[in-house]
Amino acid sequence: MAADALLAAVIFVVTLGPGRVAEGGPAVLALQVALVAPLAWRRRAPLLVLCVIGGTAALQWAIDVQLPADAALLVALYTVAARRSWGATLAAAFVLEAGVVAAAARWAPPGRMPLTVAALSAMSAAALAAGLWARARRAYVASLERDRDQRARLAVAEERARMTRDMHDIVTHNLSVMVALADSAAYVHDRAPGQAVAAMAQIADTGRQALRDMRRSLNTDQDTDRAAYQATDGSADRAADGSAGQGVERGVDGGVDGGIGQGVGQEQEPGIAPSHPAPGIADLGPLADRMRAAGLPTRLRVDGDPADVPAAAQLTLYRLAQEALTNTLRHAPGARAHVQVHLTRRRADIEITDDGGRPAPLRPAGRGLAGMRERVAAYDGTLHAGPAPGGGWRVAAVLDLTGPDTSGPDTR
Repeated sequence: MAADALLAAVIFVVTLGPGRVAEGGPAVLALQVALVAPLAWRRRAPLLVLCVIGGTAALQWAIDVQLPADAALLVALYTVAARRSWGATLAAAFVLEAGVVAAAARWAPPGRMPLTVAALSAMSAAALAAGLWARARRAYVASLERDRDQRARLAVAEERARMTRDMHDIVTHNLSVMVALADSAAYVHDRAPGQAVAAMAQIADTGRQALRDMRRSLNTDQDTDRAAYQATDGSADRAADGSAGQGVERGVDGGVDGGIGQGVGQEQEPGIAPSHPAPGIADLGPLADRMRAAGLPTRLRVDGDPADVPAAAQLTLYRLAQEALTNTLRHAPGARAHVQVHLTRRRADIEITDDGGRPAPLRPAGRGLAGMRERVAAYDGTLHAGPAPGGGWRVAAVLDLTGPDTSGPDTR
């Protein structure tokens, strides 16, 4: 309101001299004030202000007093056009145009009425157009703000969905491994106390890794540079796990009796905050080690160069293998698993199979399978999960790495 009051004061002062208001006496001064003062409330009540100024102008016309302060009518029309509906704007424009014709008929010089009407109408049209442009501009800005808010809400929903998928993968996998290790420790407690102690140590390491994974998943500012990870987090140890990228298979011997104490909790010293991004192809070896330690003999074969695959796509491949192996561990006791990964610059293929083991209840299509499909869909890929032709279970996925954004949905 302060800005509008200042505008009214400026118009009052600017039109005071040319209109010879001081020479006209109190009545003319009152008309000057009545024409200009309502502009201080023009944004709060545009139509009311226009009516008050228009009524004052009609009185001015009736007593035959010309005042330059009639310019306040243009400001009032602009405000109505900018802030009120089309119907109110058109009505105000027609009323003002009628006033223009009446004023020209009374005060235009002889023979110049058409020119006067045209000039005054042009000023009215300019005020009307400026008001309509201001309203359109305000509506456009409001639409941008709504779009921004909508994008923010979608981003929040997407982040929640990502966190849900990651929490499911992390918690389900690590709890399944911990339960299997605890059962194994109880089983060998009397016959092999040393192996039982090693199993308990594996449980502790697995729990610490789960906490690290959850902190990493919740850290939205995590650096995704795998080179930094390899420079600071024992990549040499993982590089020695096998011959990933050269097509050489890892051993199948494992289980609780032969695999306890291998590969769990090796990524980082306990208690140190995570400093590396999400897991990828290089972490499939430690994952296979953990599964063997939990009692699931697992082979891993990786063909191709992991450097050709973006970090987010590597995370997707890791989560697919993690979920499939966890399901095998839970639902197919005694099974043996095989993970095959084939990498090129254009696509990434992964297949996780098991031989079925002992009969177990039908595997449910729960949140894990839905999470798999969501991850694969982000790369316009395909996913197959179901019984294998020769028995057991098969999960196979193909990721398209040729899309416009091969960085994937996230790298956390």
